[in-house]
Parts: sequence; structure tokens; C-alpha cells
Amino acid sequence: MTNSIGWLNMGSFRTSLSRRSLLALPLLAALPARADSWPTKPVHIIVPFAPGGSGDITARLVGKYMEEKTGQPFVIENKAGANGIVGVLAVKSSPADGYTLMLATTSTNAANIHMYKNPGYDPEKDFSVVGIIGESGAFLVVPANSPYKTLADLMAYAKANPGKLNFGYFNASSQVPSEVLGKKAGVEWQGVAYKAIGNAWSDLYAGAIQFMCVDLTAARGQVVSDKARPLAITLAERSPLYPDVPTFAETFPGFVSTGFLAIAVPKAVPEDIKQRLNELINEAILSPEINKRLTQEFALTPHKLDLAQCAEQDRSERAKWAEYVKIARIEPQ
Repeated sequence: MTNSIGWLNMGSFRTSLSRRSLLALPLLAALPARADSWPTKPVHIIVPFAPGGSGDITARLVGKYMEEKTGQPFVIENKAGANGIVGVLAVKSSPADGYTLMLATTSTNAANIHMYKNPGYDPEKDFSVVGIIGESGAFLVVPANSPYKTLADLMAYAKANPGKLNFGYFNASSQVPSEVLGKKAGVEWQGVAYKAIGNAWSDLYAGAIQFMCVDLTAARGQVVSDKARPLAITLAERSPLYPDVPTFAETFPGFVSTGFLAIAVPKAVPEDIKQRLNELINEAILSPEINKRLTQEFALTPHKLDLAQCAEQDRSERAKWAEYVKIARIEPQ
């Protein structure tokens, strides 16, 4: 009798266990990806700006490296609009599984929160920066056939002709330095907004705008081909790659404007996947071929930072750009 009761109880236990196992299958399937298996399918990097900019260029470099290391495709998707906000919101609404990354920039992570009343996201609460690709500055460029040979020439005309010069911009990094320069120099000029950098270049050469600030990476091709002439650079010191281009600070002491490029993910992505991404990005920017291109071709300063340091860098950029926007007197939209 005891054996019979024991056998029946064991059978009930097995039946119950089997049912619970079956019920648990959907839960197991819903568990997030872990770093020991990630990635098992293509990873998408959302670049929240049009092709041709510094973010697009560097995202493709780093993405290609991670693709080679993991054996999975890293697909670049350009989602431009609203100073990067369109692309950022697409990443914010994506599953937090490590398969949708974001090219984070000065605009998306540092400036927008100060330039828009409600951008629809909070870079601190909604995202984690998992790797810093590099920091850089910007050129103020004019067309090669421009009558302005120096920054002093441009300032002299602007002072004598208030409101007659137009500058183009397509993100915060191109708008804010131009606005700050105008305030520091006490001149008036008009900003013209563009969705894509390519359209801004076209209008610059057509004469619809007279100058614009463009980060060193995105401007390089136009400068080295002598299509555009750089009048000044926003770095604290002259760039070794462009030693003949004076800094803004040489004319306006203390005027330095730098930005950064990074990779970010939704905040809820598992920590071990964030750590794996951090390792891959650091490997990429320190690899000889990519490091050489970043530093010697694009004038970027790469930074190998751990996750905590990435978070601190992200926060410090927001504080810095809050001051820039304040000086520029840009009213939040």
C-alpha cells in the first residue's frame, strides 16, 4: 500500500512538473539575450542623421569592425529628422535586447535637451552610452571662391552689413558655434536649417548661405579637395592636421567648442551585453587601422573608457553644452 501511494504521488509530481515546464517555455523564450550568445542575428545601428556626416562615417567604421569580430551583420540605418530626434525615438521604442544600437552625438545626448522643451526622451534616463568613439571640433568654412579669406574678413563684412550673411546648420554642433560666434563678435546673421548636410553643402556652393560650421570629420573631404576654405577651428589649439587654420580662441579668447561621437543603447539592455559592446568598441577604436583613420584622417581623439567613465563623459558633455546654448541665447523650441 505504501509503495502504491508513493508511486501515485510520484506520478502526480511528474505530471505537474511536466505541465509547469511546458508553461515555462514561453517565459524562457522571452528572456533577454545574454552576452555569451549575443549576437545571434543582425544588429542595427541607427544613425539619427543623413549619410555623409561624421556620425555616419564613424558608425560604419566601428560597425564593420564589430561585424568582423562577431560574425553577424551590423546594419547602418540612417533615420534623419528634427536634429536627430527622429532616430533617437526609434531606438528608444526598440526592444532592449542589444540588437538596436544608436550613434549618439553631441546633438542627441548633450544639446537637444537644452534646445527643445520636450524632445520626447531623456538621454540620462532612457539610454546608456557603451563606448566613446572620439571627440573633435569643427571648422568654420566658406566656399573656395568666397571673398572672405580670413575670419577677420568675415567679421568685418558682418559688422558693416548686419543681417546680410546667412549660415547653414543641420545639427546642434553646426548651429551653436555659429550662434556663439555672432554673440561674441557682436554681429547679426541669419541661420538656415537643413535636414541633411548634403543640402547645406549644395547651398553653400550656390551662394544661398555664406558660411557654416562643420565638424572636422564631415568637412575633411570638402577641405582637402579645395572646395571649401576653413577660416577657423573650434579646438583649444591648432590641429596638427591643419596647422595653418587658426583657432577661434586666437581671436576670441576662451571660445572653444568640442563634441563627441559614441554608441548608446536603451537603458534596459542587460548589463553583460553593455559590457560586451564596450569591449568591442574599445577594441575597434584602438585597432591600428581604425585608430589611424580616426586620428590622422578625421582629427578625432578616441577614448578607451569603461561603462562608468562613458556615463560620466556623457553627463559632462550635457553640462558643457548647456553653457554653450546659454551663451548662444537659443530659446528652446
